Amino acid sequence: MWRAVPPLAADALRALRRYAWPVPLAERPRNRRYLRDRLVALPLLTVVAAVTFGWAYADVREDSATLRDSFLPALVGLAEAETSLRIADREAAESLAAGEAVQLSGLSKRYTTRTTRAVQHLNQVARSGALTTAERQELDVVSGLVVDYGTWITFAQNNVADPTLRDAGLSYARSMLCSAPGPAPTGKAGADGYPACRPATGSRSDATAVVDRISSLEDRLRDRLADRAAPGGRVLATASLSALALVLLACGHWRTQVFVHHRLHLHVSVPLLVAALPLLAVPFLTADAVLAHRAQQRVVSTAAGIAERTTPAIESTVDDDPFGARHPLLIRSLDEHANRDLAAGRLSSLDGVAPWVAPAGLLSAGVTAVTLHAYRREYVLVSRPGATP
Repeated sequence: MWRAVPPLAADALRALRRYAWPVPLAERPRNRRYLRDRLVALPLLTVVAAVTFGWAYADVREDSATLRDSFLPALVGLAEAETSLRIADREAAESLAAGEAVQLSGLSKRYTTRTTRAVQHLNQVARSGALTTAERQELDVVSGLVVDYGTWITFAQNNVADPTLRDAGLSYARSMLCSAPGPAPTGKAGADGYPACRPATGSRSDATAVVDRISSLEDRLRDRLADRAAPGGRVLATASLSALALVLLACGHWRTQVFVHHRLHLHVSVPLLVAALPLLAVPFLTADAVLAHRAQQRVVSTAAGIAERTTPAIESTVDDDPFGARHPLLIRSLDEHANRDLAAGRLSSLDGVAPWVAPAGLLSAGVTAVTLHAYRREYVLVSRPGATP
């Protein structure tokens, strides 16, 4: 069987060479050989173009879906958890500063609400599917630290009558939440009344406290999001190959129709015309892929804003005025903006088309092969007498 492969490959290459540089019709090529070359080249190019273009298009569409359904919710959940914990920490400190009155009134409602939200967001991140196994384990550690943080805040509340124990409990709880305050990145400064939590080193290996670990997860998630939004080398190579195959395929269909018209005296080959119809969808699918890629790049910028420009002070405005105008840097606002970009970055009429690109190409290749085989086997020369068969 393997001995037959080299001759078949050489024959296919010769057919492709004659296909790419055909003998002009004016030089009267033999009908049977011309149709035989087309019988090999046209279906082969159709399969190559359909498979490569379909894979590249589906990959771009899948990237948008992954960003929308996995990476973006995870990044938003981490940012929400971080800001909620920092808001809760400030609320706990203010409540404990009231002294023994906190034993009667308890910690503020905002503290309870924000700690509950933080736990919920961490659980949502765990279910998003965006984290690796190691990151899931680190997220479990974060969840455990959040529980321990609440335990020590409760300890400080129960010992609020003893300033020493109260301050010790609050201090230990804060050490679990934030590392020693250090210089914060732009947009995360403590000018809004919330101390900076990110370590001055910024090293992922130095992340020990809750906020530091969350920030580390955010950084890694943003890196993967940017990698996913960027066109990979395989996609670019596949798209280039499909573009070349599509150009040759379109030219081949046109030349074949001209040949059929001049040599077989058919006005047009309807089966070949039907087989070429999927080519009409290529410009629309290409435009859809370009829109999706541009939307993905905008999401990368929005993700940077979610991780770097949101602050607890901005998020707390929702608690102060839940029905007021939203701040443009609210995490929820940025999330909605990113989802609008992804929704606008596609032609909605083409939703669900990606899985059918390759099958449509295979069907087109089959129709082309059957039609050319029939022409080659049963053609009748109806041109002027003496023409070369």
